[in-house]
Amino acid sequence: MNAIAQTLTARLSPLVAAAPADRPHRRRRVHCYQPSDTALDRFNGLITRLDPATSALEYDALATAARRVCEPSEAGAAALRAIHQRLRRAVVLTRLLADAGWTPANDAYDIAIEVVDYVRGDHDLIPDALRQVGRLDDAIVVDAAWPRLSDEVAEYLDYCRLRRVEAALRGAATGGFHFDRGDWQDAARAEAALAAHCRAVRDGCYVRSSAPLFRVH
Repeated sequence: MNAIAQTLTARLSPLVAAAPADRPHRRRRVHCYQPSDTALDRFNGLITRLDPATSALEYDALATAARRVCEPSEAGAAALRAIHQRLRRAVVLTRLLADAGWTPANDAYDIAIEVVDYVRGDHDLIPDALRQVGRLDDAIVVDAAWPRLSDEVAEYLDYCRLRRVEAALRGAATGGFHFDRGDWQDAARAEAALAAHCRAVRDGCYVRSSAPLFRVH
């Protein structure tokens, strides 16, 4: 397997398994579809912006990935599950961007915008309508951005959890009161302090004595 295929395998693991080393590396079709050079260049530009350390993808590596996804085997089923997992991550990113109460930190907003625009847009490298492989390129995009987004998404999901807790305490609808990132941080600190107090009470003892309380004669 050439360096490009190795790069793709590393990026998509466990989306695809390594291709056998004795296969020729001149394929250009992804399943029954051949992406254009312009589409591949545009896709590589996006991937490089999301992950500057990555190498450009070539047709052969993409074809290898598509073939693995279509395999009627456990490896193929695992690849499809991994694609669906990436698409669920994209759904969370869409919610994060649309949530008026949440302000993404650092450069997470711009990165998430690029990912969501690609996943929901019409300029795909692989048409979404292609059976099984149509969302492979979307999964690659999510994977490329995920190291820079995973912490932000984890914080946003915890924000949603604590906002629901606050809504229940107030007897209000989730969106019926002000609750922003700062409020979440305050609530998270309070929750952590309460958890620490409960651990101290559980592990400690209110009565300290060097002698036993009861003696059996």
